[in-house]
Amino acid sequence: MKKTLLSIAIVAFILSSCNNTKKEEQTLELKTVNTEISTSEEIEENQILNNNWKNEIQLDNGSQWLANIETKEGVQKMKEMLKSIDTNTLEEYHNLAAELTHAKNYVIKECTMKGPSHDNLHVWLLPLMEKIDALAETNNLEEAAKIKQSIAENVNAYDNYFK
Repeated sequence: MKKTLLSIAIVAFILSSCNNTKKEEQTLELKTVNTEISTSEEIEENQILNNNWKNEIQLDNGSQWLANIETKEGVQKMKEMLKSIDTNTLEEYHNLAAELTHAKNYVIKECTMKGPSHDNLHVWLLPLMEKIDALAETNNLEEAAKIKQSIAENVNAYDNYFK
């Protein structure tokens, strides 16, 4: 009887040890997955916030590209929005993103540019579109402020490449 009880106790101990090991492994796996997600989110955020497009964009033989009037108007609207729309809450940041989206859509819809000037406009515009989308989706005030700053840098750099 003592041997049976002792055997049951040993088996129960081993089983509970295995269970704890599995839980520890699962916890470790979960932490690893969360770390990977955080790391990939940070990488994605850094890709959105960077201004690597400046390494790709070109000038027209050292001069600014000629842009159509509607593109100029749309960019001017974006500059004004960045200065005038309050951004103290997430709702206000999301409102800014919605307004910037309207101006960006106007630029896209009304664009009549062709050739290299059009291609370079896309080099400038595509990262801006990603930033505006990221601003619309963010749920973090600190992140929203960083994205807005990156959007402002993007929009303000327009004048360096287009006239």
